[in-house]
Amino acid sequence: MAYLDQKVVLNMSRLEKSIIKRLLPDLWVLISLVLAPVILPHLGFSQDVMNRILVYGLLGIGFDLLFGYTGLLSFGQAAFFGTGGFVTAYLLTNSFTSSIALALIAGVVVSAIVGFLVGLVALRRTGIYFAMITVAIGEVFYFLENSPLANYTGGENGLPGVPSPNFSIGNFVFQANQGWNMYIFLAICFLIGIVIARRIIHSPVGHILVAIRDNPLRAAAVGHRIQSYKQLIFVIAACYAGFAGGLLGILQGYMPPDAFSFDTSGQLVMQTVIGGVGTLLGPMVGASIWLYLRDFFQSTLGLGASWKLALGLVFMLLVIFLRKGVIGGFVDLNHLLHHKRKKHLESDPNPDTEVTLESLVSEIKPSKIHDINDIVLEVKGLSKRYGGLLANSDINFSVHRGELRGIIGPNGAGKSTFFKMLTCEVHPTSGSIKFEGRDITGFSVTDVCQLGLTKSYQVNQLFNQLTVTENVLIAVLAKEQGSFKPDLFHNASHDKRLHDMVDHTLSLVHLTNRKNHPVSELAYGEKRRLEIGLALATSPSLLLLDEPLAGMSPKERVETVRLLKAIGQDRTLIVIDHDMDAIFELAEKITVLREGKILVEGTPAEIRNNAQVQEAYLGGMEE
Repeated sequence: MAYLDQKVVLNMSRLEKSIIKRLLPDLWVLISLVLAPVILPHLGFSQDVMNRILVYGLLGIGFDLLFGYTGLLSFGQAAFFGTGGFVTAYLLTNSFTSSIALALIAGVVVSAIVGFLVGLVALRRTGIYFAMITVAIGEVFYFLENSPLANYTGGENGLPGVPSPNFSIGNFVFQANQGWNMYIFLAICFLIGIVIARRIIHSPVGHILVAIRDNPLRAAAVGHRIQSYKQLIFVIAACYAGFAGGLLGILQGYMPPDAFSFDTSGQLVMQTVIGGVGTLLGPMVGASIWLYLRDFFQSTLGLGASWKLALGLVFMLLVIFLRKGVIGGFVDLNHLLHHKRKKHLESDPNPDTEVTLESLVSEIKPSKIHDINDIVLEVKGLSKRYGGLLANSDINFSVHRGELRGIIGPNGAGKSTFFKMLTCEVHPTSGSIKFEGRDITGFSVTDVCQLGLTKSYQVNQLFNQLTVTENVLIAVLAKEQGSFKPDLFHNASHDKRLHDMVDHTLSLVHLTNRKNHPVSELAYGEKRRLEIGLALATSPSLLLLDEPLAGMSPKERVETVRLLKAIGQDRTLIVIDHDMDAIFELAEKITVLREGKILVEGTPAEIRNNAQVQEAYLGGMEE
């Protein structure tokens, strides 16, 4: 009993430490907000500037979720900033409601709706095209505010007379229009915003967003509907913008028309870059520097309208010498000072060389087990034409459950195109593909992965800015949650079940001792094993491996062949590789492609002794 009591106390102690560790960043933000009114005035920050920092910091949180964590550079956040602000101001100034909270909520809801509709259009494109669409949308909203909707927005005059917050609980009355009370009100709003944002980035959705930023192709290939996640975060960013816009009108007692201007969106981007992209607090730090220098150049130095020129020069210097922003610079300095200690803590005293492959295969089984005589994949008349080039022509191909099939052929034989059609990365010009009796022709790569068909890539498609563990976690989340699940507040980092699955996958591909290392630090052979691990983590019933042995040393090839034999015990494998010895050792049946067509199929012995194969592919190789 004493032992059990001691164990319970130990577990409670660990739980308390875990909770404290999770809440510590929020506590630091709270302490900073409390100390700011004491310290910053001595550094030249006025009360108004500090209030504006909180408003623009809140606007920046949503933008950082969109840009810093998802990689979507939007120049149109002013559209949602102005929408939320003017909806809130209009309701309060036209006696629709006297409740500040209700008006703010209405502004956020309308901004979310507008964000959803805008996202349907803007997110159809990526990169510079997405950015340009957001610029155009921002300009459209600015025009609407100043002309067609001028009767509601006040046009160039804006909406004056926005009331200040007044809250009463019993005999206690809080009026935010007096002294530092407005700062307290805005600080509480900012704290709520940062707490929610931190929950989002540590949730499964947050991990998936970072994966989309790093490698959207692979995020989709492991089973995530990336378009839905982009739409979700676009709406969340619009909500933050709408909330901040409502607070701006309340702060000033007046909703200005320039809330919709491109200048507002541009300043938001610059403030985020100055403070640090992908940090959540970076936009607030950037806003602090921006607003302080603006007042300093205008008032102290008397530069007048030239303050933008001076501030632009400062911005360029900061971007050149602090490429990750102010917060990023401090983080890099901290990593530099603690590099040796971190390396020591991450070392694994129990390397995974003692773990047998056979004992771990059972931990990552496919989701479905069927009779071994079932045809798991059937292809009929499959052809793919690129203009005048016929990559594959009239291929008929089938694989039985539990079979380990090899595919060989010279360069240009159409193997890669054939593989891409099987996983629905490329749609065939004609023909059909059936997986487990279901016609999947025309499906997306995400859909077929969710059904249990996936592949590893010939050229590594990894999340290079993430750790090894985080890479596998992305694939595990797709298996556990499906293609889309807006799970915004569950902490994925503390989900034992998810991490057990990740650990089993890493053990299987011999990467346990590298689990906390960034992918960029891995050797090439380790990256190839991780490439296989990402495919395995989705627990496929049919796994396609595109040259899994490419670039490996002889020792690594031997271990990988053993790995493929082990994982092939519980699932169907199709393997393409130029290592003929390995294919002959692995495969039960081999398909030979030539000029986009099947030349011959048979057992390894039959293929090895086939005169056409020897002459055309193996150079007359004899036994």
